[in-house]
Amino acid sequence: MALIITDQILEQINIPADELLLDFACYMYEKKRMSTGQARALVGFNQIEFQQALAERGIDIHYSEDDLEKDLENLGISL
Repeated sequence: MALIITDQILEQINIPADELLLDFACYMYEKKRMSTGQARALVGFNQIEFQQALAERGIDIHYSEDDLEKDLENLGISL
């Protein structure tokens, strides 16, 4: 499915298409409808760029205690 937003509408709401797409990707990530990788791929950002975009919008990175435990385990660190 393609979502088409005309140039006329973008002009009326005064937002460039790439900014609207980034806002959409950040929103979908915040609502846990997209993973970091999916949202980054949608806007063509690397990890750091996407994290900066999230920070600018006050959106927290989804990182659970389980994620921390897995990262520590992968690093060979035990608590």
